[in-house]
Amino acid sequence: MERVYNFNAGPSALPLPVLERAQKELLNFQNTGMSVMELSHRSKEYDAVHNAAKERLKRLLNVPDGYDILFLQGGASLQFSMVPMNFLTEGKIGCYVLTGSWSEKALKEAQKIGLTTVVASSKEANYTYIPSLDDVKWPKDASYVHITSNNTIFGTQWNEFPDVPVDLVADMSSDILSRPFDVSKFALIYAGAQKNLGPSGVTVVIIRNDLLERIPDGLPTMLDYRTHQKSNSLYNTPPTFAIYMLSLVLEWVEEQGGVAAIEARNQQKAAVLYEAIDESGGFYKPHAEKGSRSLMNVTFTLPSEELTKAFLAEAKERNFVGLGGHRSVGGCRASIYNAVPLEACEALAAFMNDFRRRFA
Repeated sequence: MERVYNFNAGPSALPLPVLERAQKELLNFQNTGMSVMELSHRSKEYDAVHNAAKERLKRLLNVPDGYDILFLQGGASLQFSMVPMNFLTEGKIGCYVLTGSWSEKALKEAQKIGLTTVVASSKEANYTYIPSLDDVKWPKDASYVHITSNNTIFGTQWNEFPDVPVDLVADMSSDILSRPFDVSKFALIYAGAQKNLGPSGVTVVIIRNDLLERIPDGLPTMLDYRTHQKSNSLYNTPPTFAIYMLSLVLEWVEEQGGVAAIEARNQQKAAVLYEAIDESGGFYKPHAEKGSRSLMNVTFTLPSEELTKAFLAEAKERNFVGLGGHRSVGGCRASIYNAVPLEACEALAAFMNDFRRRFA
């Protein structure tokens, strides 16, 4: 079977060695006579998988002491509600930076729970750039400021994280583990796994432990971060197979040389595609401004809807999958997460150049 060039936005490409390892271990995990999916989540065999995933992630991201790593369910979408439920207490204000659809959804959920304000936004430009926070007038009762580190639909990304006078919360679902960053700048980070961390089903939360003291009593048990911190994310049955796959992906990242090596490869991959766009004479038009371009999601449009349809149809024939843009932007989108190889980006760039020469 020939594997396709997978540019899906999520769930997305997984490293082939990880899939092969999971296939090899699927029926008999470490001589237990069972699949990892069949293990009790209270067994010593699963416990080793669970804790190894935590330790690998801590190592790879240099998570400092005073933070804990949680494995939750419900995706990043549940975190849109959990963050304000736990920290947007009476009289406090949740600050939000709008950079795309996902930050809008996070704000919408917070508005149901408490007071919110938008401190910066690029909505007026259809989210073509990341706004500056330099001139923000911060509310004196601000509880936190929420950002989305990478915007899959619009193809923008925070190239540098802001220094802010309030607790910084980030949805890093689509670029966590793609580059080194200083975890200590953040009070809380959350990320759905299905882009850079593994398959869908597990959500990683990295939380600074002093925040737990601010959580009000009376929350539903499963929506209280303290429940999961106290139980090592084992209060109820966790998504054991997703966490196992997460552990394998983290092991693969270590084998590649760690997050810095992954970042270098990601920059190389993105450069190949942006060069094809920038040297097309306007045939391919990027959505994002240069200073805000994403290394994870390359978004662009063609001169007409007819050419876009022809491009996507021919791309599909050539085994390129997942290149259709989101309806709010149109055009095309190549999601080039960690597991997408350089060769896939080079093949796509060659196709883009060939298509342009024939139709420009």
